[in-house]
Amino acid sequence: MKIKDLPKQNRPRERFLKHGPEVLSDAELFAIFLRTGTINENVIDMSNRLIAEYGLDKLFECSLKELQEIKGIGPGKAMQILTIAELQKRINQSKKPIKKIICAEDVFNLFHERLKDKKEEHFYVLILNTQNIIIGEELVSKGILDASIIHPREIFKPAIKNSASKIILLHNHPSGNPNPSPEDLEITKKLMNVGNEVEIKVLDHVIIGDGKFWSWVEKKD
Repeated sequence: MKIKDLPKQNRPRERFLKHGPEVLSDAELFAIFLRTGTINENVIDMSNRLIAEYGLDKLFECSLKELQEIKGIGPGKAMQILTIAELQKRINQSKKPIKKIICAEDVFNLFHERLKDKKEEHFYVLILNTQNIIIGEELVSKGILDASIIHPREIFKPAIKNSASKIILLHNHPSGNPNPSPEDLEITKKLMNVGNEVEIKVLDHVIIGDGKFWSWVEKKD
C-alpha cells in the first residue's frame, strides 16, 4: 500500500503535524526523514524493515558504501542517513566544548564522538599555543598507520604555519582497544625527537578507543 492510500490521519507527516514527533514510532520518524520508499515497498514498510534488520544505531554506523548495499538504499538515502549521523556527532560535541587542553581526557572528550564509529584509523595533530589553547587541528592520515607515511614534515608544517608552541598527536583504533601498537610507539618517539629539534613540543599522543583512551604521558609504562 502506498502512503497516499493510507487514511490521512494515519500518515506520519499528518500525525506529526497534529500531535508532534513524540507520538511517532521510530519507523514513522525514519519514514519522514527518508521521504520515499521504492516501487515495491512504501517508506513506512521500508523503515520498519531497516530498523528490524539492522537497528538505528547500526544504520548510522555504516559507511556510504555499506548503506548502498542494503536493499532500497541508494546514494541519496545513504547520504541522508550519514548526514543525520554526522549532525548528531556535532550536536553531542557542541554540548561539551573544549578550548584549552589540560589533560589527555580533554583530547578524548573532544574527539571521541567524531571518531568512535570510524572504520579506519584517523591521525590528527592538535595545534596549541603557549597556554595550551587550541588554535587549530589537522587530519594528517587516514588508514593503517605507518611510520613511513606519517612524515614529520606533514606533522609540523601546520604547527609552524600557525606559530604553535606545542602539539598533541592523536588517532583512533577502530578495534576499540586503545592500547598502542609497536608502530604507534615508534611514531611517537620519532615525532617527539623531531619536536625537540624544531622547538615545537609534542605534549602527548592520545589513542582513542571505544569509550576509553591511552595516553603516552599518563599511561605509558
